[in-house]
Amino acid sequence: MKLPSLEEIQEAQSVVYRHMPPTPQYSWPLVNQRLSAGSGHAVEAWIKHENHTPVGAFKLRGALVYADWLSRTHRNLKGMVAATRGNHGQGVGMAARLLGLKAVIVVPHGNSKEKNRAMLAQGVELIEHGQDFQESLEYAREVAEERGLVMVDSFHERLVMGTATYAMEFFQGAPALERIYVPIGLGSSICGVSAARNALGLKTEIVGVVAEQSPSYALSFAQHMVVAAPSVTKIADGLACRMPNANAMEAIWENVARIVEVTDEEIAEAMRALYQDTHNLAEGAGAAPLAAALKERKTLADKCIGIVFTGGNVDLDVYAEVLAGARA
Repeated sequence: MKLPSLEEIQEAQSVVYRHMPPTPQYSWPLVNQRLSAGSGHAVEAWIKHENHTPVGAFKLRGALVYADWLSRTHRNLKGMVAATRGNHGQGVGMAARLLGLKAVIVVPHGNSKEKNRAMLAQGVELIEHGQDFQESLEYAREVAEERGLVMVDSFHERLVMGTATYAMEFFQGAPALERIYVPIGLGSSICGVSAARNALGLKTEIVGVVAEQSPSYALSFAQHMVVAAPSVTKIADGLACRMPNANAMEAIWENVARIVEVTDEEIAEAMRALYQDTHNLAEGAGAAPLAAALKERKTLADKCIGIVFTGGNVDLDVYAEVLAGARA
């Protein structure tokens, strides 16, 4: 896959900033202490707060860029269809609403109630179908064809251009990062980070993060072929993927140093840490990069690292269980 160029990322920035400002990046002292604990060496960690977008997650950026491109290139555009566990659907819903278009969003049965509510608040038509994301995706494609709507897949070059805009902000707004931890759902985020790093001519090491209970991208990376695997993570729905995207894997093989697997409990601990140390609420996927950094803390001595906090859309009951785990 050919990653977006500097000019394409800058074009995407002009679209994104019509609707939202850049998100902040902060180095939190308590997070630094946590990562440095017991090593005798200081770690300087910078967190990119994509939980501060208008939909609480990074996905809005790609959806805005994708929708803008569709509006300019497709005549008689009626609307868009997407399959999601929540954040992609919120982004597509908001982008469609801003353009006065219809959005149909397909989610699996048992999806996050609060993410469903947030999508409905954007005016989408919400359909529950399938037992996991893959089944929802296949049905969404059928809906798009039947109704003459455009299918907005969760991985596309325009989505990568959008996610690259947060990476540009991060690389340009933080000190020189030696390593950056990025969660992998279907791959647009880590490909956007790779594109921005390459466009700026940086040498930052990119480390992907997946849930141990959703290992398809880690298996594919290790075997250098697309490998499907069951996804049973209970806490990180944003990382739940049974079938990796082949185009994303091409970019990951070329640009990513390695992929770290983190357990659901390690993700829960990182969610608690982000609340205790920064008072930010993190969903599982958003906390996974910190979980990976904590897992690799022995390798971080005297390093300046980046942690991508992709979203904070966590259901109340899930978060209550996470906090109850701390008391236990």
